[in-house]
Amino acid sequence: MGLFGKTKEKDPKEMVKEWRSALRKEQRGMDRQIRSIQNEENKVKRSLRESAKKGDKDVCRILAKELVQSRKAVSKLYASKAQMNSVMMNMQTQLSTLRMTGSLQKSTDVMRSMNSLMRIPDIQETMRELSQEMMKAGIMEEMLEDTFESVEEEGLDEEADVEVEKILFEVTNGILGKASETPSALPEAEEGAAAAAAVGGESSEEEEEEMQRRLEALRS
Repeated sequence: MGLFGKTKEKDPKEMVKEWRSALRKEQRGMDRQIRSIQNEENKVKRSLRESAKKGDKDVCRILAKELVQSRKAVSKLYASKAQMNSVMMNMQTQLSTLRMTGSLQKSTDVMRSMNSLMRIPDIQETMRELSQEMMKAGIMEEMLEDTFESVEEEGLDEEADVEVEKILFEVTNGILGKASETPSALPEAEEGAAAAAAVGGESSEEEEEEMQRRLEALRS
């Protein structure tokens, strides 16, 4: 507390230093997440190859979808790290201008990046706190409206199917996937599919349970 009960304002240099430190800490956490996801991805790839050898196309597609999701998650983490780098670079520029102007300057780029980073659940609380501090320091006037929401949901199913086909082709070395236009790549699997189609009494719920059991067996 300062004189007359007023809280002493933080030194702008110290604030920038703290912000950069907080962002670097979050980046290290993201690096750990990326390594963890990639380790799991390697396990899924092994399971997918085993299923491909057995001709189990249903399980292969489920596993391929898991790989699509994990790769998208990693891509988002890298994008978030890049946005943090952008903010940190701006903070370095702020320190340079601080010596000349005596105060921190408003930055639309920082505002955009922080608004985007606040949408990430794992770091949302930290980013909100940093944003509030930056607003008080004059770097950000106000939070942007949600006009930059991603439109990736549009056409997501079709795009996901394309990615699944690519991953199937990549991981199974061409046994399955988009490049295999003819349906004769796995004779055993095709025969199994024809037999399953001939049996009309089985419910989709039972099929899902069976696939789940096969997935658990592969991972055990």
